[in-house]
Amino acid sequence: MDLSNFFNARSIAIVGVSREPSKVGHAIFKNLLNSGFEGKIFIVNPNADEILDHKSYKSVSSIKEKVNLAIIAVPSDLVIKVIKDCSRKGIKDVVIISSGFKEIGNYKLENKLKSSLKKHKIRCIGPNCLGIYNAHNNIDTLFLPLEKMKRPKPGDISFICQSGALGAALLDFAAEENYGFAKFISYGNAENIDESDILEYLANDKETKVICLYIEGVKNGKKFLETSKKVSKTKPIIAIKAGTTEAGKKAALSHTGSLAGSSEIYSGVFKQANIIAAETLEEMFDLVKLLDKLKTMPRNNRIQVITNGGGYGILAADSISKNNLSLAIPSKKTIDFLKSKFQSRHVISNPMDLLGDATTDMYKTAIESCLKDSNIDILVIIILYQTPSLSTDITSMISGLNAKQKKPIVIISTGSKSTKDLRLALENNSIPCFNFPENAIKSIKKLVDYCNRKNRLYIKK
Repeated sequence: MDLSNFFNARSIAIVGVSREPSKVGHAIFKNLLNSGFEGKIFIVNPNADEILDHKSYKSVSSIKEKVNLAIIAVPSDLVIKVIKDCSRKGIKDVVIISSGFKEIGNYKLENKLKSSLKKHKIRCIGPNCLGIYNAHNNIDTLFLPLEKMKRPKPGDISFICQSGALGAALLDFAAEENYGFAKFISYGNAENIDESDILEYLANDKETKVICLYIEGVKNGKKFLETSKKVSKTKPIIAIKAGTTEAGKKAALSHTGSLAGSSEIYSGVFKQANIIAAETLEEMFDLVKLLDKLKTMPRNNRIQVITNGGGYGILAADSISKNNLSLAIPSKKTIDFLKSKFQSRHVISNPMDLLGDATTDMYKTAIESCLKDSNIDILVIIILYQTPSLSTDITSMISGLNAKQKKPIVIISTGSKSTKDLRLALENNSIPCFNFPENAIKSIKKLVDYCNRKNRLYIKK
């Protein structure tokens, strides 16, 4: 199924644009106008001649120019009529924002919609969805106002989300936290385009590097497994499965009409397809950060910790042990070299504690030595920026070493504005940064497991 027109349409009709700013159709129209979309926008409202200085058409079929994509935001009982009108116009792709179908138990209307789409050979994202967003060309069909929900900057993360409200909150969060997005797809009831179809499209999307997936239930389990296996060969998929308890399953059924299914079955499917399972939304974004930023994947699980705060080093060591990862044992050559460079009070082992008077040059000496050491696979560098000896040049130093892409470098740094500025500068240079050791190490564990499974499943074959 070719979904490229949804994300690259050059002319869009919005059906159901009200004069009232609080209405869904009006919000979609206003957002698309203000997003910077360079294509043509047509609005349909049979009871208006003009809205926001744009001509309003009585129907889709009365638009004289070509229309690539229709966004439908009318009451549910009018949707099938609009589908017929789109067919007369020759439109083959629609996004149905409207709710009121199987998610509220209205299976009769959902079945009629299904039949109508099939009869007219129209592809549909939705119904009961938030819409779609392409950060690279400003196609923004989301109905939440820009002043209330920020949009992420262009990047290479794509997010498939069955829940519109959850997706909206996470997009807003991602924008604030400086994540870069390629595509966002809220697909709701998945009438004839489901999560597997979208996964397959994103597998071939040059703008997508990492795929995130929030699901309550899948329409076709076999199709999902086979598609995910193919996609995960080339692009990582991070998924969070909702509805893993009885209470959650009931909520999923009333939310998108999804039969949530057994959590054990989904766990098995995720392992077979090498999907990285996230237990929480926070963990999902931690994992995205690693997969999005890192240019080099770890060859093994031996971690070297370098810190200027002993307590943080101890917590990192604890977390490494709890997650069944390994504290690297630096070579004798590395130890001897660093002992010759540092004072006897510095701890030259693992964790390596440069103490509270550590300078940028001291960090550079330690990091360069560890990058050369074949006993070390991953560097976890803790920078407590509050100490007086550190200056802002530490960001350019680490960024320069990271550019050589020898080994994964992960930063842990906790603090307020100065520390946040430090993390932002590092992340803009493809270095993932975390607030706390536990988050970083747990994410590294899942990354290592993912790389190991990928080697077993695909590379050796």
